[in-house]
Amino acid sequence: MSKLSKTSRRAVRLLAVLGAAAWVSGCAPLVVGGAAVGGAMVFSDRRTSGTQLEDQAIELKAANRAREVLGDRGHLNFTAYNRTLLITGEVPTEEDRQAVERAVAGVENLRSVVNELGVLGNSSLTARSSDAIITSKVKASFVDAKDLQASAVKVTTERGVVYLMGRVTEREATRATELARNVGGVTKVVRVFEMLTETELSNLTTK
Repeated sequence: MSKLSKTSRRAVRLLAVLGAAAWVSGCAPLVVGGAAVGGAMVFSDRRTSGTQLEDQAIELKAANRAREVLGDRGHLNFTAYNRTLLITGEVPTEEDRQAVERAVAGVENLRSVVNELGVLGNSSLTARSSDAIITSKVKASFVDAKDLQASAVKVTTERGVVYLMGRVTEREATRATELARNVGGVTKVVRVFEMLTETELSNLTTK
């Protein structure tokens, strides 16, 4: 069997495990954020396919560890990009906020944690629906822009605050931030980018 075939089989098995885990935890109060891996998205993403799978695993493992700490308290979202984990949502106390960060710190393959949890009551369903609409609008503005690769930026919105993740140049980061700020309902834009030089980006796109 070829080396490529072995890699493909491993990827298929991991996707099956992740899919099953997501289905089992579907009724849980914690929400796992992240785009599906498959088809064109894998190849247009600036992460390797292996890193995309690792990010999905990080999100699931972090959600499970946080659930062990908080139980049904709080509303949490986990979004991983290139092994950086963004935590958003709400928890009742500062102690809970710190406990969640400690709990997820030991997740396998995790490189860094950005803890943006708010210490306040859970957001309403109306607020979450509004956040989802904002995320869709921001993504649409990226697609409409002719000078930005939309798939290079991952968007998460919490209480009107838009978080942008991805591997981008300073030029792209500035443009994405500008576009997001002009979307109705956005109160703030937080950049959680991994910065690339224009040369690094050119090397990525020519591979």
